[in-house]
Amino acid sequence: MIEAVGLSLPFLKKEVYTGSHHGMRYLLKSEDDKLKACAYPEPFCFEKTPEEEKVWNEFEFSADGLSEAFVWLTSIHEESYSE
Repeated sequence: MIEAVGLSLPFLKKEVYTGSHHGMRYLLKSEDDKLKACAYPEPFCFEKTPEEEKVWNEFEFSADGLSEAFVWLTSIHEESYSE
């Protein structure tokens, strides 16, 4: 499962968090009191990846929502990026 050890809601309230996992990159951010998550393929950064290659989902901005976002990212990885 994809995890971000030490990632906190106060950090996400102020900053965008990006990461990668075996061929997939992802971004988490706070927007309109929601947690937005995006998965997209390597090799490019978020800004250089075409919009049609990005997959978005929205979660409650809470500890549970953050956990759900990582479960979702893991499922996207397993469906689209695993061999």
